[in-house]
Amino acid sequence: MSTDYTAYLRAAEQAARLAGAFLREHFFSFKQVDEALQHDIKLQLDKESQELISDYLLSAFPESSILGEEGTDGLAQSDYCWIVDPIDGTVNYFYGIPIFCVSIALQHKGKLVMGCVYDPMQQECFSAIAGHAPTLNGQPVAVSSRSCMAEAVVFIGHGTHDGSGEAGIRRFAHISRQVRKIRILGSAALTLCYIAAGRFDAYVEGRICLWDFAAARVILEAAGGVVEFTPQAEDAVRGSILAWNGRIPLREALIMD
Repeated sequence: MSTDYTAYLRAAEQAARLAGAFLREHFFSFKQVDEALQHDIKLQLDKESQELISDYLLSAFPESSILGEEGTDGLAQSDYCWIVDPIDGTVNYFYGIPIFCVSIALQHKGKLVMGCVYDPMQQECFSAIAGHAPTLNGQPVAVSSRSCMAEAVVFIGHGTHDGSGEAGIRRFAHISRQVRKIRILGSAALTLCYIAAGRFDAYVEGRICLWDFAAARVILEAAGGVVEFTPQAEDAVRGSILAWNGRIPLREALIMD
């Protein structure tokens, strides 16, 4: 008998909205930096947002565990694992750019089964249970019907921060000549959800973490898209990703002489 994940999805949506309201409230406030890296920032609000989410989810489902960007919590050996990114787009958030989100996925016995991504500034909530139609604020969404690269809007990660160096820049230039527009949001989860909603058509990134895309992967695949994640050999939560609407010839377009 299959498991009904509806209650889990409702809890994820509530937790995401709770954290989203907290982040929106502090959007224009001073933000304490815990760690400043060359291409990333860690905020105290990241930790506080994850604590809000963890407290809510573990209160609702005490037999579950949490795997988040800001650490783990709950029962380590649970069959139910929440995968949380409390602020996807932290650099945007820190600089006052209103493009970021809260991302919550559920993994059951190692399989991603549910995802919720909430954009608190646009108040857009993308959600899906694997195998069921995804929604945006309760309304069904689906990937675009575009099948030609020349009509596509895509995200192409590039530069030294994704580990690709000059190869990443060459890939960016190679694809940019083939498509209608390149767009870089600064949030992996929102980018995948935009593909799910037909706004974008593809996403290519050389380095990404599981919590960045887990929830949005469920949503995009439920919307008819394709996601290919290649983990690093030494670390299953980090790797590279290809995601697209399942119609444009993305793999062929990436081939370079």
